[in-house]
Amino acid sequence: MTEETASENVEEQEVVIDVDEPEPTIEDLPGVGPATGEKLREAGYEDLLAIAVMSPAELSEQAELGEAVSAKIIAGAKKLANIGGFVSGAALLDRRRRVEKLTSGTSSLDDLLGGGFETQAIVEVFGEFGSGKTQIGHQLAVNTILPHDQGGLNGEVFYIDTEDTFRPERIAQMSETVGISSEDALDRIHVARAYNSAHQMLLVDEIKRMAKNIDVKLIIVDSLTSHFRAEYIGRGMLAARQQKLNRHMKELKQVADVQNALVLVTNQVHSRPDAMWGDPTKPIGGHIVGHASTFRLYLRKSKGGRRIARLIDSPNLPEGEAVFTVTSEGLRD
Repeated sequence: MTEETASENVEEQEVVIDVDEPEPTIEDLPGVGPATGEKLREAGYEDLLAIAVMSPAELSEQAELGEAVSAKIIAGAKKLANIGGFVSGAALLDRRRRVEKLTSGTSSLDDLLGGGFETQAIVEVFGEFGSGKTQIGHQLAVNTILPHDQGGLNGEVFYIDTEDTFRPERIAQMSETVGISSEDALDRIHVARAYNSAHQMLLVDEIKRMAKNIDVKLIIVDSLTSHFRAEYIGRGMLAARQQKLNRHMKELKQVADVQNALVLVTNQVHSRPDAMWGDPTKPIGGHIVGHASTFRLYLRKSKGGRRIARLIDSPNLPEGEAVFTVTSEGLRD
């Protein structure tokens, strides 16, 4: 081989190395042709990570594909998304740096939560009626619109309303206080009324579809369990209810991870008549909701219009309490 030929080979190699490889798409998955790709897109699955975390049965049902085809597609998505193996603690720490913090508007609540409400997490807020659950949802919806340097996420909000508790007038009050026009705030908060538990779960699929064009940063479900509680009555229906709740929570967590968003769910409580001492109130949903939630906040009313939030579960924070008030302007210390 002459020096000139060798030089040409080196130049060719350098050209190949310098060419940027395009990001893989769903068409690069095994078994995905134009027709299958269209089905996946219609079901709201364009992101490889969203497909990789599905189960074959779920993908088969939602995209109207066979289970064998779905399993093959999921396996390919895991490989292309590079999530199939273990990662080092250092790599995980680097991934955790993507997590953002959303301010509650009160320093006491923010301190309790280690700097604010985390993205990529499900936060469950439970308590008796009038304890401030919906007020926290409204305040976080407004704060999400704020820029990052003001403690916001500069994103958009999806609010699943199961009890007809969303009030645009309240959003207008809170937004004007933080310097956002009420029109801008209400334009960036997308609300849907869920009429039963099946509709409630379908709305999460709709959020996934809309997330292709909208920067989703907060999803609120107020309340999580009211429809499930009303529709699945008695011990004979308990297993079916818990299975549906578990699936609902898993799908919410998927959206939180893929979109780097926060999911806030409010929850009802019931009294335990057999409780001999301590607080008899207990959240609905049992261990399924408890395990699926990343953070759990228990709200209760106190004297002088104050509210007490107790952090009862967190992967990295100690238990503690924060005191705040609900005013016409929003949550305040």
